[in-house]
Amino acid sequence: MNILLTTINSKYIHQNLAIRLLYALNKDFPGLNWREFINKDGVDEIASYCSNYQLVAFSCYIWNITKILAVATKIKLLNPDCKILLGGPEVSYEWQEIIELADIDYIIQGEGEVPFSSFLKSFPYLENVPALVWKKEGIVIQNSASCIFDLQHLEDINPYIYDSDEDLKTKICYIETSRGCPHTCEFCLAGLDNKVRYLPQKNIESNLLYLIENGKTIKFLDRTFNTNPKFAISIFNIILRNYKPGNIFQFEVKADILQNELIKFIREQVPKGIFRFEIGIQTLNSKSNKDVKRKQNFENIRKFVEKISDKVELHLDLIVGLPYDYLADIKYSFEEVFKLFAPELQLGFLKFLKGTPIRTNYQLHDYKFNHLPPYQIIESKYLSKAAINKITILEKALEIYWNKKRTIHTLKYIASNYAIFDFLQGLGKYFETKYGFGKYDLNEIYSGIYEYSKLNFPENDILPQLIALDYYQQYKVQPKTQFHQEIDRPLKYKILNDLHLNHNKFRFLVLSFNFNIKKYLEKNIVELADYLLIIQYNGVSLPQLIFCNE
Repeated sequence: MNILLTTINSKYIHQNLAIRLLYALNKDFPGLNWREFINKDGVDEIASYCSNYQLVAFSCYIWNITKILAVATKIKLLNPDCKILLGGPEVSYEWQEIIELADIDYIIQGEGEVPFSSFLKSFPYLENVPALVWKKEGIVIQNSASCIFDLQHLEDINPYIYDSDEDLKTKICYIETSRGCPHTCEFCLAGLDNKVRYLPQKNIESNLLYLIENGKTIKFLDRTFNTNPKFAISIFNIILRNYKPGNIFQFEVKADILQNELIKFIREQVPKGIFRFEIGIQTLNSKSNKDVKRKQNFENIRKFVEKISDKVELHLDLIVGLPYDYLADIKYSFEEVFKLFAPELQLGFLKFLKGTPIRTNYQLHDYKFNHLPPYQIIESKYLSKAAINKITILEKALEIYWNKKRTIHTLKYIASNYAIFDFLQGLGKYFETKYGFGKYDLNEIYSGIYEYSKLNFPENDILPQLIALDYYQQYKVQPKTQFHQEIDRPLKYKILNDLHLNHNKFRFLVLSFNFNIKKYLEKNIVELADYLLIIQYNGVSLPQLIFCNE
């Protein structure tokens, strides 16, 4: 039988580990092939390719299920005899409506390794294929419950051996060292598999070394990588012994249990810039955390972040819409977490994933959510539609101004002196009204925050200076002078000549501040004093700052 393992990734840079594993485990089966598509590929284009196969097996997630179902319909029009098999988290729960669709023939629930191999060997006699949902003479049949795959069978499996060097260098390479999660958060599918199982050490090390040698960005899929700190350190040691310039390693970690051995190792052994940690904080509301069966100690998180932030790039997550989280609670969580000044802060909205307890019990909190993927919250007992809309506008401003690193100095100042939640919400509303969130340029981004600040903080003369500094630091070539003007030209060139700076080779801006800008950039402290700053542009890289009051 001619079979295709496939999926639709949300972006070009992503890769799907599941279909690679299934192919590697079954590569000797005659007629088995694999290929990935991306979301920008058209339905007709994908279906035209897939319709050449007798069986097409899709890996399904919330970001691709709608398009996969549309592709399946088109495949059946092109080749009515082609069979469609679905697997993955999006079809492992509440699959009844999907299997009833005329274009869907089979669904595998849960881990796919055992069922898929059994399916290939048994077809068309499917009565004993575990975890399979299928139709026989129009009747839906659900075979035995899902079975756990023995991870020891992966010992000699390298899922990336069939990828080109170019793909590995230009895309994110995903690797897992364990499955399951020690936590039971009711909004997360990982919490349904509460037993942590580790892959064979030989497999972990050989695959990691392969990706270090051939890839660039390596993301660990473990739901809580530091569940066992000694194990985490052992993987870190493999990386540190073998990593190459340009390698980046991403981990999802839990930070509220202070693992002093792990922290000490990071501070003493890990070079700056090769590790990225994602830390899910979600909310600081203890009542909310208790309701979703989540334990958390924010003071420990704060200490963890403070101790490693100079070595590791941090990505922090908050969720809007959890039970008992009113607007005031969300504001408090946002304010406190923002002040950790992680390079990226994601403000996500609660999604009611199939299979999660929070979806099953949604009526307890009067939740209304979109019943189409990604199943996002609409309103609840605690948040009205209007409140969620306000936070949505704030989130867009957060993305534009903080996560894109466009006004880091300005927003640090706001967070230290005002309410950053209110500032970003107001800024987002102003920006949406004047420029819109659809299409805008860099100059409009800075004009927006400058105009908003002048309207709402007319007496504050620090803000315009910081906005100007953020603006001037975005360019490799000297930009238009605005927001904060240069000193007089005669004085400017006297300073450049006194400092022996080559203004024929480089371009310079000389700015006068009424506070110690060097101290502010180093310690986030505003100390009033006249201060000169030179910004040097070379046209190739981002500008260099030269402090004159040394």
